[in-house]
Amino acid sequence: MKYISTRGAAPILTFGEAMMTGLARDGGLYVPETVPQMAQADIAALAGLPYEEVAFRVMRPFLGTTFTDDEFRGLIAKAYAGFGHDARAPLVQLGPNHFLLELFHGPTLAFKDFAMQLIGQMMQAALAKTGDRITIVGATSGDTGSAAMEAFRGLANVDLFILYPHGRVSEVQRRQMTTPTEGNVHALAMDGDFDDAQARVKDMFNDFAFRDGVRLAGVNSINWARVLAQVVYYFSSAVSLGAPHRAVSFTVPTGNFGDIFAGYIARQMGLPIEKLVIATNQNDILDRALRSGAYVTDGVKPSISPSMDIQVSSNFERALFDAYGRDGKAVAQLMAELKAGGFHISQGALETLRATFGSGRCSEEETTATIRTAFARTGEVLCPHSAVGVKVAEEHLGTAPMITLATAHPAKFPDAVEGAMGTRPALPPRMADLFDRPERVTRVANDLAALQTLIRERIGG
Repeated sequence: MKYISTRGAAPILTFGEAMMTGLARDGGLYVPETVPQMAQADIAALAGLPYEEVAFRVMRPFLGTTFTDDEFRGLIAKAYAGFGHDARAPLVQLGPNHFLLELFHGPTLAFKDFAMQLIGQMMQAALAKTGDRITIVGATSGDTGSAAMEAFRGLANVDLFILYPHGRVSEVQRRQMTTPTEGNVHALAMDGDFDDAQARVKDMFNDFAFRDGVRLAGVNSINWARVLAQVVYYFSSAVSLGAPHRAVSFTVPTGNFGDIFAGYIARQMGLPIEKLVIATNQNDILDRALRSGAYVTDGVKPSISPSMDIQVSSNFERALFDAYGRDGKAVAQLMAELKAGGFHISQGALETLRATFGSGRCSEEETTATIRTAFARTGEVLCPHSAVGVKVAEEHLGTAPMITLATAHPAKFPDAVEGAMGTRPALPPRMADLFDRPERVTRVANDLAALQTLIRERIGG
């Protein structure tokens, strides 16, 4: 199993190498050279299996020889042992033909736990074999950072630095990043927005002297292993509703495009997905791009769904790579134009994207109204990101069952939920003391050289 860069000028890697590398050396993102296919009978055989077994069967063809079957089963078991629901990703019915996939039962109450817990186990296992140590630097709009902290804190072979936009994450998200006590994890509150933080991480990867000197690795969804782990719950939920004998549709609240790209991979593998609907908040660049063909940034507007406050959606590059016939040079040109403010998608590529993805937008007022209405009708309390998904999904309902991804627990965004419903959602008992724990955080400027100096000092390099 080989992995290639979306920009066509980086070394071809194995799964293990791609996982440890993160961003390709040409600035691109790694994708499989070919996507393994699952026969309809093999998809049908997933029905009724534990989530861990579904994960093994869906992911195993992508791994090559990186782990033995027994090793990989053990890593999966460790990854999901701390989840608060035996089904791991349970389905709840919201209405006729509309279902909610609850992805917030992990340790940090967000969908990122599904990938981060597993990639933490896989990276530590790979490093233990070699005795190597790596430095992971990641950017977060809120949930990736807390999930990474939980997955990597205390691991022997990893130093982790998470950049988050100062003042632009919820208090729960911030405290989940700033309260771990282990010395190998570091929360950095950076001036600017998420796109600024993500840009500095990419700058570090593109500074090869720094990258090689600190043995830099990444856990943002630029890392293929992150995307792959998220493919699993598309299969588990679809099979619960009758796949492969009937098609299903998905609506995904997304900012960085990683979660919905996982659905695209599931479809490429053979899962019968009728619609893949992109749900955006007021930072609606993905919806605008699909409607107009122009991917043009216009600044991030802070919202009550902050994890989606993104204008530069990294994983969209993977979709563009396929839409442009896997032409790495064409993608590299688009990404160069993006640095200058944006690009226009060719007509042929745009038609390909529109044949694969639908899209919609949800305003701040509509988000609040959806939280209120969903609770009144179903008793389900939605986080604002999940509410964005539900509102857009209702505009795309059809004959196939629609599954909306609920990406976070409502208690991670108590102010937004209270503003909609008048009541404040409580944290689960295991996190009840979160606001009593001391915080440990470093405020940093949006300055590449200063960030690199701080990281070198912290790791003793």
